[in-house]
Amino acid sequence: MIRHGISDWDDAYANGVNIPGGDRWPAAWVEPAKAFRQKLLAAERARLDLRYGDAPRNRLDLFLPEGAPKGLVVFIHGGFWLKLDKSFWSHLAAGALAHGHAVAMPSYTLCPEVRIAGIVGEIGAAVVQAAGMVDGPVRLAGHSAGGHLATRMVSRTSPLPADIRARVVNTVSISGLHDLRPLMRTAMNEGLRLDAQEAYAESPALLEPLPGARLTCWVGAAERSEFVRQNALLANIWKGLGAETLAVEEPDRHHFNVVDGLADPDHPLTRTLLTGQGPVID
Repeated sequence: MIRHGISDWDDAYANGVNIPGGDRWPAAWVEPAKAFRQKLLAAERARLDLRYGDAPRNRLDLFLPEGAPKGLVVFIHGGFWLKLDKSFWSHLAAGALAHGHAVAMPSYTLCPEVRIAGIVGEIGAAVVQAAGMVDGPVRLAGHSAGGHLATRMVSRTSPLPADIRARVVNTVSISGLHDLRPLMRTAMNEGLRLDAQEAYAESPALLEPLPGARLTCWVGAAERSEFVRQNALLANIWKGLGAETLAVEEPDRHHFNVVDGLADPDHPLTRTLLTGQGPVID
């Protein structure tokens, strides 16, 4: 038997340098997102920079479908809780909008200005605010650090009030980080300031799911092995705790293009988010 460990935790979570052409991102998202916002503004179907809290970055964008919304999707961006904002991802609302769902995209205060626990609270406030503007079921999605934040909303210690929890019908974590303990071994922890107490309190894989939780953990098959491991981890643990879970490894997708399916109404990722049913990937 051969045992393998991880000697370089910074490399384990390094995406851009390990993806051919990885330096294209996140800049590659800027123009598609901007064009999408302009299109929906012209159609009077975008409400931008809506405040949900007192901090400067406590703003969300709400994109509306044609006609009355069937429900709400909240997409939470990634960036290791340290960078980026809602403006990079607007075009990813296209898939859900085409099926009649409104889509909210919040920004949040970044580390080290706040700790991860503080961001969890902010996202809870953002979901409550958005859910107050759109009736019907709520679906949550998030990428990377956003996958962590989405799954925290359906953990037992969720900051969501009971009435909003009851409206959440499906959660999709895309390349999510569900066990924060390894991140304490990375250089980025200088900004995250994670300690053991917070890592245990804020790791969905170390928490129980809300009753009736439905979760899909979705990752690109070409991603760093640590993201693939974290993806399978939460689906396996929460299945044993009573949640309805599914783990998907999408072929030929890496950490950056794995989210592209959300822009396509017919992509298995969009269908899984909206229906909660397992995908058929060609």
